Amino acid sequence: MKPLLRWLALVAVALVALQLFFVARIATMAVVAPQSSSFQRSEAWRLATEKDGLHWRQQWVPYSQISDNLKRAVIASEDDGFSNHDGVDWDALEKAWEKNAKAEERAAKQKPVPKAAAGKPAAKPPKPPKVVGGSTITQQLAKNLFLSGERTLLRKGQEFVLTMVLEQLLSKQRILEMYLNSVEWGEGVFGAEAAAQHYFRKPASQLSTLESARLAVMLPRPRYYEKMPNSGYLASRAEVIAGRMGSAQLP
Repeated sequence: MKPLLRWLALVAVALVALQLFFVARIATMAVVAPQSSSFQRSEAWRLATEKDGLHWRQQWVPYSQISDNLKRAVIASEDDGFSNHDGVDWDALEKAWEKNAKAEERAAKQKPVPKAAAGKPAAKPPKPPKVVGGSTITQQLAKNLFLSGERTLLRKGQEFVLTMVLEQLLSKQRILEMYLNSVEWGEGVFGAEAAAQHYFRKPASQLSTLESARLAVMLPRPRYYEKMPNSGYLASRAEVIAGRMGSAQLP
């Protein structure tokens, strides 16, 4: 039993040390902008190894130099309760859970794809159920800053812990500022300033209502919409988000 207890004690000490490291890093971020996030580093490695060179666009700008239009658009699109919740929107999480459960149930009831007859093309397999997320802006920031993209209970648990620490140690303005400066808006395009220059040839401080709405709608699938700028969904959804921006509460 002693070796097992010793091993468990070492694991516990390592976990505590890791949490203290995260706390120290987040406390530093209250005054010092992070140089990069975990997601950005993994994406830089992917681009450097899979593409012809590393094409990277990012420029940190302070909260005051990001258009209020973009702030409102992102809140309206990604997390309309951002200014009031404690980091986790439990209602949105519950709704996402219910939607995912129903989607999986429908997928389970789908008939299996029949084998193709000789000389005929094989039928397309049914699409997997679309997974709906319920993550807040703070949760997305926690994941991008420190964690991998894998979907496991352990990673999700760590995300919740980091979310609580971010909310306790940083202001809502600082969280939104960090999010807008680090989030992906295209292949090698990170942050509001880089996105504004890349798509509209203007600084982030001068983004209009509709331009901001389009950028906000791109967030779940930025690389896809970068290649599909004339997407009908992108245009129509941007109109919807633009209509909601007036009620978005800024921190």
